[in-house]
Amino acid sequence: MTTVIQGCAVATVDAAGTEHPDGHVVLDGDRIAAVGPGPADPAVVAVADTVVDGRGCLATPGLVNTHHHLYQWATRGLAQQEDLFGWLTTLYPVWEGLDEEVVGAAAAAGLGWLALTGCTSTTDHHYVFPRDGGDVLGATVRAAREVGLRFHPTRGSMDLGRSRGGLPPDSLVETTDAALAGTLAALDEHHDPAPGSMLRMGVAPCSPFSVTEALMREAAALARDRGARLHTHLAETLDEEDFCRSSFGCSPTEYADRLGWLGGDVWLAHAVHLHDGDVRRLAGTGTAVAHCPTSNARLGSGLAPVAEMRRQGVAVGLGVDGSASNEESSLATEMHAAVMVARLREGPAAMTARDALALATVGGARVLGREDELGSLEPGKLGDVALWRVDGLGHAGCEDPVAALVLGSRPPLARLLVGGATVVEDDTLVTADQHDLAQRAVTATRDLQARSGR
Repeated sequence: MTTVIQGCAVATVDAAGTEHPDGHVVLDGDRIAAVGPGPADPAVVAVADTVVDGRGCLATPGLVNTHHHLYQWATRGLAQQEDLFGWLTTLYPVWEGLDEEVVGAAAAAGLGWLALTGCTSTTDHHYVFPRDGGDVLGATVRAAREVGLRFHPTRGSMDLGRSRGGLPPDSLVETTDAALAGTLAALDEHHDPAPGSMLRMGVAPCSPFSVTEALMREAAALARDRGARLHTHLAETLDEEDFCRSSFGCSPTEYADRLGWLGGDVWLAHAVHLHDGDVRRLAGTGTAVAHCPTSNARLGSGLAPVAEMRRQGVAVGLGVDGSASNEESSLATEMHAAVMVARLREGPAAMTARDALALATVGGARVLGREDELGSLEPGKLGDVALWRVDGLGHAGCEDPVAALVLGSRPPLARLLVGGATVVEDDTLVTADQHDLAQRAVTATRDLQARSGR
């Protein structure tokens, strides 16, 4: 299949920051064949399977979400005034009732909404495995196939329950051996390292306050033996800082370093509370960061030093985080939030609209180790493209389409393509029924909350 998009503004987000006020993008199969100014080659247009009139639109790479918890769609709107530890202790008892059906419905709704907000590739960090919950991880994989997004789930784990000094209840943690066995099984079943892959699995012990040192070390060894990437939460809150100081005698970043959890195959969620030298250490080891500005604001966690991380060369992408700590769950909104958070911390020159677009695209691709295939509109890369309509009332008079996208309200999508296949057209999901996804999510939420007595 050949698809031609022309007549649109194009922000390639390549290394040179190339933009075309009136340009074209040509996709051949699942790859980008051509990008440039003006209309596409008439000979190509004449034989194309689909020609999209992009007038009034901006073409960008599809957005890459580097941190999420899809199951949390079923617990949105709860614990609204809590910080992270209070929020977790409120929700852990509810999550004890998760099962394969609830997680599948929550994941499908979350993935459908991500698509409608411009996301073509997303991670997921699933770390809750109730004893009678069934194949909750597999449910997220099936949901991603249903919606049609490129998926980088991670097999999370917790083995440090409350009785041993951790935060989660003992009923929600696994033994270390069970967590490692489950992780190995997930890699065997789901990890596809091939070029163009739609499904890559990562390894993701949850956090310093819910995972033992043994699990952190052994999970890292397992992942590296299998060539999978490593992910965890780190330095999200001052409570976590206090926990690490009292439990391990060091900061969260120092603890991760001690365990061999800094490196070019690691990405950390949040990295809000970093100390002198921490950013330099992340940059020096090639460790990447998923920046989640809306979730950090929702939970009052703080303002991450994103501008400083970028100045020192840390690979930074954006993440919406779990839907229960970011009810908007839109990566387009995270671009806007990233600019505002950076400027609140360091002033109006800290981040531009184009910086934020880079975080959401090529930055995310770097975080996931896929910058050779994703994150920019260049020939040979995968055909993941978002076409934003920026000619409506909400953006009228804004002559800079990138500013309209990032600083303005979220534009509707004229088209979203993943590997050249249309997932959204005219702001409507075409791979799944939006009404059905919503109804399934409502039923799942009510069932889950009824089990917990809420």
